[in-house]
Amino acid sequence: MNTADSTPVQADVPAGHIEFWFDFGSTYSYLAAMRIEGMASLRGVKVLWRPFLLGPIFKAFGWQSSPFLEQKEKLAYMWRDMERQCRKYGLQWRRPTVFPRSAVLPLRVVLAWAEAPWIADFCRLAMLQNFAQDREIEEIRNVEAALAALSLPVASVLARAQSQENKLELRRQTERARALGVFGGPTFFAGREMFWGNDRLEDAIEQAYEGLQ
Repeated sequence: MNTADSTPVQADVPAGHIEFWFDFGSTYSYLAAMRIEGMASLRGVKVLWRPFLLGPIFKAFGWQSSPFLEQKEKLAYMWRDMERQCRKYGLQWRRPTVFPRSAVLPLRVVLAWAEAPWIADFCRLAMLQNFAQDREIEEIRNVEAALAALSLPVASVLARAQSQENKLELRRQTERARALGVFGGPTFFAGREMFWGNDRLEDAIEQAYEGLQ
């Protein structure tokens, strides 16, 4: 799909649901991932986890990596802001020694098992590995550790995640993100509305909640 010059596809998320588009390498997606389920449940809103690759999105804009790396002042601000935000929300934080980290394998796990009841817990564990423990979340041993911590059948979970069809599906998922007009993470969709950034999470949840009224 070539969406470079096309009008974004209109989102249409079911009432009472919120789509959460994220990449495990995204700092601000970490803040949202650690909070979204608890906040959404207070309003009776269901979270739909939508993993995608930010790298191809950025490259479509002419960036070789995260836009934070394009400007040292912006990068310095982001690191300081993450310290403040994690303190504000009571979240663990350790600046990763590699940024942004590749996260293809854990993203594939989420995509393959998006409807599983344990997927939110897995996402939080993977985020903590990156932004609290400074671990290489792409390494299979760390993905296995997160799955084992949830008492899951590691081999069968990874078999589906690493299937050729699921690998292709992650590419298609990223194309869908671009077609929807996603340009960064985290991005939320509620009804027909798009919200970008951790600081818009509350607004997105309220939009989803209003759909229940």
